[in-house]
Amino acid sequence: MILGRILGIFDGLTSWFTPEVRSQLLMIVVGSTIKGVIAGVLIGFFARQVHSLTLGILFGLAVGLLLAFFVAHMQHGYYFAIMLPGGLVGLIVGYATQKYGESRLPTPSRS
Repeated sequence: MILGRILGIFDGLTSWFTPEVRSQLLMIVVGSTIKGVIAGVLIGFFARQVHSLTLGILFGLAVGLLLAFFVAHMQHGYYFAIMLPGGLVGLIVGYATQKYGESRLPTPSRS
């Protein structure tokens, strides 16, 4: 969730490269941060259930692209500019949750 929030901020800041939307930069960053948190929660929940790096990355990518698609659809455009960073956020969070996330599997005790 924290990684999703941080990457969501950077996702929103990429809108700076689209001059037509620079006046809405703050709103875009806030929205992207919320989108990143939602992605982090969904991907983190998936990671707790499924312990596969490949599936985690693919699920993260799918969640990131789907959330970004909804945002792009509401804007009636900018699909590539919105979906590319959104997909990357999902991909990175999916990787990180599988690679570095905590497992709920019991660990054997050493006596």
